[in-house]
Amino acid sequence: MGETVKAPVDLFEKARSHDRLDQLEAAREHDLLPYFRLLTSRAGPVVEMEGRETIMLGSNNYLGLTGDERVKGAAREALETYGTGVTGSRLLNGTTPLHVDLERELAEWMRTEDAIVYTTGYQSNLGCIGTILEPGDTVICDSGDHASILDGCRLSGAKLRPFRHNRMDKLEKMLQRAGGDGGGVLVVVDGVFSMEGDVCDLPRIVELCKAHGARLMVDEAHGAGVLGARGAGACELFGLEDEVDLRMGTFSKSLASCGGFIAGPADVIEYLRIASRSFIFSASAVPAAVGAALAALRVIRSDGPRLFEALLGNAEYLHEGLRQLGLRVIEPGTLPGGGVATTPVVPVMVGDDWQAVLLWKALFDAGVYTNVAIHPAVPPGGALLRTSLMATHEREHLDGALGTIARVIQDFPELPRI
Repeated sequence: MGETVKAPVDLFEKARSHDRLDQLEAAREHDLLPYFRLLTSRAGPVVEMEGRETIMLGSNNYLGLTGDERVKGAAREALETYGTGVTGSRLLNGTTPLHVDLERELAEWMRTEDAIVYTTGYQSNLGCIGTILEPGDTVICDSGDHASILDGCRLSGAKLRPFRHNRMDKLEKMLQRAGGDGGGVLVVVDGVFSMEGDVCDLPRIVELCKAHGARLMVDEAHGAGVLGARGAGACELFGLEDEVDLRMGTFSKSLASCGGFIAGPADVIEYLRIASRSFIFSASAVPAAVGAALAALRVIRSDGPRLFEALLGNAEYLHEGLRQLGLRVIEPGTLPGGGVATTPVVPVMVGDDWQAVLLWKALFDAGVYTNVAIHPAVPPGGALLRTSLMATHEREHLDGALGTIARVIQDFPELPRI
């Protein structure tokens, strides 16, 4: 036998010596790890987490529909009709009448020609962007865009030109530079940014895309089921649905399930059906998830305005309550004419990563669950505590959370204040 030759580098070494290993071990040692905490009840305004009753201010269950009897009933019916899974891709044996109905009703809701449903939201962005773009094209992204957008851009092989978050002067410079790249140009932005909770400056983005001949895609993951009279997202809120080429959305937030979709022109959607690798080579979502998403969409289309009003009213209430405590709350942005573009994400600026983790843990121990965002999810020195609301939160939940926050922050005098 020949002599064994080892690879010059052990691929697993990065798992044993990465730059955050010491920080991770210290967090575990002191029970400060803010991730992978066990939820032992259904998602709702008050949950049980690790044996304690906890006010939930860290869920994307914006409309509270995960517990809606209509949605749960539809999931049960789909389970009984189609079983636990279809064990195949949408291209082969994984398309059911539920998928067909859901795609048709999503297109009607978005007021686009067609829509395509993927198994996850991540795959929706990855599959769409990685298919529409190719080497020689240029894609321009906001630095605050979802990771799935950036991964789709890298997969495509297109030239990536990021711009600083919500800086329209930087977007304009990237569009000018893209004009000399020689290929097609796609601008991709979040309608509502997941960490900061602010909205994109869609009117200016549309104006710049038109001026430079670029296509525009808006990720409505945190806007669909929340913003606009129909709940169709930031594009509807700004009255610019007809000016946006492609729109992406997820089922894991307002639609109370798991999955995602792309809505847009019929010819583009049909192309995705036969060319998008994350669609062709992924198993179809379990029928219960598709049935739940379809039922949630129908609830939104029939009963949405009441839910939107309750949700955004709760967001405004918490935002003001946090400000009255002197905390620095990130503002969501404005609408044309000066109105506030309220979103269900209300983040509090902390700054230092460890300070944010310690604050999260103190609140968790006191019975309030939030999300903590540290680098690299946010820029260095930009750590924040991300709170998010549900339509089903009652004022007693929010008042209880604000009272707890008021007590806890007394032990954090270095928090940024207004």
